[in-house]
This record gives sequence, C-alpha cells and structure tokens, in this order.
Amino acid sequence: MGKAASRHPEGIRHRFGRGRRRWAIIALALIVPALACNFPQPTPTFDLEEIVRQTLAATLLADPPALTPMPLPAEATPAPPFSGLTTATPGMVSPFPAQPGALSGASIDYLALPGDTLAALARRFNVPPEQITSAQPVPPVGLIPPGQALAIPNAVGETLLTNAALPDSEVVYSATAREFSTVEFIKLAGGYLSGYQESVDGENLSGAQVVERLAVESSTNPRLLLALLEFRSGWVYGQPATSKQRSYPIGFEVPGYSGLYKELSLAAKQLRLGYYGWRAGEISELAFPDGSWGRIDPRLNAGTVALQALMANFYRPAGWSEALYGSTGLVARYTAMFGDPWKRAALVEPLFPAGMAVPELTLPFPVGERWSLTGGPHTAWLTYSPLGALDFAPVTGERACAVSRAWVTAAAPGVVVRSERNVVALDLDGDGFEGTGWVLVYLHLADQERIGSGASVQAGEALGHPSCEGGSATGTHVHLARKYNGEWIEADGPLPFVLSGWLARKGERAYQGYLVRGEEVVTARPDGSHTSIIVREK
Repeated sequence: MGKAASRHPEGIRHRFGRGRRRWAIIALALIVPALACNFPQPTPTFDLEEIVRQTLAATLLADPPALTPMPLPAEATPAPPFSGLTTATPGMVSPFPAQPGALSGASIDYLALPGDTLAALARRFNVPPEQITSAQPVPPVGLIPPGQALAIPNAVGETLLTNAALPDSEVVYSATAREFSTVEFIKLAGGYLSGYQESVDGENLSGAQVVERLAVESSTNPRLLLALLEFRSGWVYGQPATSKQRSYPIGFEVPGYSGLYKELSLAAKQLRLGYYGWRAGEISELAFPDGSWGRIDPRLNAGTVALQALMANFYRPAGWSEALYGSTGLVARYTAMFGDPWKRAALVEPLFPAGMAVPELTLPFPVGERWSLTGGPHTAWLTYSPLGALDFAPVTGERACAVSRAWVTAAAPGVVVRSERNVVALDLDGDGFEGTGWVLVYLHLADQERIGSGASVQAGEALGHPSCEGGSATGTHVHLARKYNGEWIEADGPLPFVLSGWLARKGERAYQGYLVRGEEVVTARPDGSHTSIIVREK
C-alpha cells in the first residue's frame, strides 16, 4: 500500500498516476517482465510508483490525440442508458444511482455486489472496516453475499459519473462469451479486421485469431475487444481513417509497440488494472490527460470501473463522459453491436454466487517427491492481474532451465481445455469451456510430452514437464494459478488457495510468501534453499 496523498481529503492514493506519468507507466508496463517467474518481483502488483523508482530509465510520452469515434451503423438503435445493476438472481436489479455528483446524507445504503469484501469496501468508501454495518453478519475476510444490505458512513464527497457501463461478465471471458464466435462475427462485419493479418511470436495470425488469442489468454471478453476496436478506429465494420488508426487501433501510440496484438494487449492490461484494482480496493481515482482527476463512485461494479479507467487514458473529463456514455459513445456502440449486455449477464451472474465452494486441490507434483516453493503469490497472468500464482520447482539437480525429467500433475480431476504455447488449462467442472467454473492454469510446461487438449485426467495424473519454456523464467519450474467464472483469483484472498492442506500466504512483496499447514511453514525462496522444500505426502 502506498502512503496516503495528503492533498486528498479521502486519503486514498490513486494507483494510476496523474498527467504525463500515465504514459510513463504504460511504457514501464512493457519493460517490467509480465511473468518473471522464479525470480522475486521488486514490488506488489499495484505499487506503480515503486516500479517507477526502480526502473533505470523511463520515457515520458506525449499524450496521444483523442480519436473521434466512428458513427454508429445506420441500422443500429442503441438501447437507452442502463441505470441498474444485476445482482444475485436473474431479473433482480439493485437500486443504483444514475446521476453524477456527491453522495448525499451521513450514511450510504449499499447493496453488496458480487466479489465485494469488507477490506475492499472500507478502502473504496474511505472508512474503517468496523464502521460498515449490516443486519446480517459481515464476513471479516471472505466474500460478502451478493445483495446484502450494508450501512456505510458517507466519507466520499463528489464523484465522477455513477452510471453502470457494463456488467462484470461482459468484461472478463465468462459464460456470456460461450456461444459467441469471434471468427464469424468479424467475417460477417466485413471490415478492415476481416482481412487483417499479423505475425505474432513468429506465427502468422488473422485478425480474428489475434482477438481470440488475447481474449482467452488474458481472460478478457472478446465482445469488448471488438467494440473497442470499432469505437476507436472503425476496424470491425469499416476502414481506419488514418495511418495512425491502422498502426495504433486503440490509440496508445507507444513507440515501437504498434499493431493489433500489442495495442489490444495494452488495452487488456489497462482493463485489468481497473477491474482487479477495484476488486482489491487499491484504486479510488481516475487521472485524465490534462492532469485533472476525479473520484470513482464507490458503488460501481468492477466491470464499469475497468471501462472508465481505460477510457480515461484518451479523453479529458468532458470528452470522457461523452465517449463512454454518450449517444455515440462506447456503451451505445457495444449495445448496437451485440445487444443488451445486461440481459446476457442476468443469465449467468453473479460471477461469485453466495456460498460458493473452493475446490479441494493437491500439490501439483507426485507423492513423495521433493520440490521447492520458488515463488509465493505473484501475478496470476500478465501485468495487473491479482497476486494469484505460486511457483514450484523440482529438486532434481538438473541444470538451470533444463526440461526436467520430473512431472507436473493435475491438482484436481478435470478436462484439459487448452494446451498450447506451454500453457495447460484444466477445467474442473468438465464442461469444456474455460470461462465457467474453476479452472487451473499451468505455465512453463515443456512442449515435450505435454498433455493434449480434450484429455480427461484425475488428480495426480501427469500433465507435462516443468521448464523455462513460455513467458519469462530464470529456472525450471511450474507456475500455477486459478480462475473462477473467467476471473483471476487472488491466492491470499477471500477464496483461499489450499494445496494438500497447505494454505498460501503472501509476503510483503510479490513472489515472497509462504505455505502454512498448522505449525509448519514453507517459505518461498527463488534459490530453492531448505526452508522452501515441500513434499507431497498423499
């Protein structure tokens, strides 16, 4: 946690930075390794100022010009602005203010949204946790049941727009994307994107393949990526109007970082920063290109904050509200392209239902073998995802970054829904779709003998060999993270990460941390020293 900004009465430090510093942070996000596994990361996920201090050089980039949104298709009739928020059950809508301005009264009546925790709400509303009260018990650590009525002292002040933009399920790669075909949609739209090709990591990909690859790997809804492309540069239905829109279709304009894949990667990073930063209560303000800032309304859902944060990269406050909520803004464009997102959300949300269970997992290696906990909780997948992953390395005496003879095993029974580019995604509910239920994501599994997609496995069955292949690694190991209904899950959070009875605990910084079982403690050490050794007993 950063220190409180004394000039702000709410006393919560904004994690995006202000003015031109925003563009330095975007550049730094390209410099800091996204998945530097097996190596201690110098800072927590959201401590961006520390990243700035520890980077040897950073270039301050000029603010890019705001791009003019393309007009809506003539036949499109966007739905009226939505002023409610889907919560516990289909058709249930919680009261949700739709007007900007200060929150009135000494106390705020608030209905808990899916994914809320007491600690995060206390940070968003700038009050001590003990001052948040309810007629029902409020879990001190776990998730608050969706729809639970809470009374919170009003210490917020004036905020930015309070309109809901998108439900959470339309921002992450969730069940709402299950029947959506990115390839078919782009083909039928017939715009610039349908004929686009790009080389990514030595592989020639079509525009549809780029979008789908980013959507699945980052767990970002493909509809949202397409709506951003159309709104910012007209790539989906038409042709980009300028050379800049062809090179930088979202508009970040980071030198040397052009093209569809890299621009969409930056968009996904900024969405994660808003989405997961809001989940954790780590952000409270938005900074705009003109140096101004505004308080985020604490009653918003994570999906809306993700969009607000992304759009604040490109527009000053007046243009920002019109670009996001106006009659030809992003929300209207999204609805015109894909229909009412709230109706889809009502069929699948809440993403975190009341009483949800954490699956029983085993350590990801065979019984009796000695492995090392080389990385405590760190980014689950790429920059700005939660500290949701653990790293394990086999103790075999093999050379650094060798493809180990040891096997990584399934931590639970399931179906392999993805096995590519040194990643294995294991679907625990067995429905064959990565955006629903619990999914375990393994990284750095070598190409050699890696299990194929579609395989059904039991707990303890072999998945592949740990290595340095895929991402960035300083030694042979496996990186293990969790998703639930499309969201990356924090390791030391309201949904505990327990492996063979060992509970994950984070340290002061990313990659530091512990596994705890009763009085026993295993300490994460990248050098594999004796305090990091763990043996799976059964």
